[in-house]
Formats: sequence, C-alpha cells, structure tokens
Amino acid sequence: MVLGVSTDSVKAHQKFKAKYHLPFTLLADTDHAVCEHYGVWQLKSFMGKKYMGIARTTYVIDAQGRVSRVFENVKPDGHADEVADALASASR
Repeated sequence: MVLGVSTDSVKAHQKFKAKYHLPFTLLADTDHAVCEHYGVWQLKSFMGKKYMGIARTTYVIDAQGRVSRVFENVKPDGHADEVADALASASR
C-alpha cells in the first residue's frame, strides 16, 4: 500500500491527485502531527528566509509495521523507480 502525506488541505490533495492521476491515497496532515512524529516537519531556509516545512522523505514500512527503509531529501524525478528497485531487491 502507498500513502502520501503532506500538510496540504483535503481539497488541495484532491486537485493534485486528479492532476497527476495518482493511484494512491493522499492524507492531509493539516495540524502537522504525522510530520512531526516522523521528524520531517523541519526548519528550512530559502533565499535567506527561514520557515517550517516538510523535508521530502519516503518511509518503507514492512508488514510488521516497522520502518525498513528511509529515503531522505527525495527528488520526485526517478524516485518511484528508486523505491521500486529497493523493494524488489529486498524481496529477493
């Protein structure tokens, strides 16, 4: 199962999912509780300004509910293939 989590609203998730034809569920973490729990709600900076935001991270959680792999500083291009390759390697 694949779940996407961000602090965007449910409405924003619906638009994003439709725009990119995503086949998985997106969860709206508008109070940042999940992001804070996983340590991805972090102080960031851009052009000298500091703000709180999400550090793009992928967690692979095994059938027993344990985090089995973490991908930090995720770049969208090619990431799905990277995760698929990791999962295929782990199942061998």
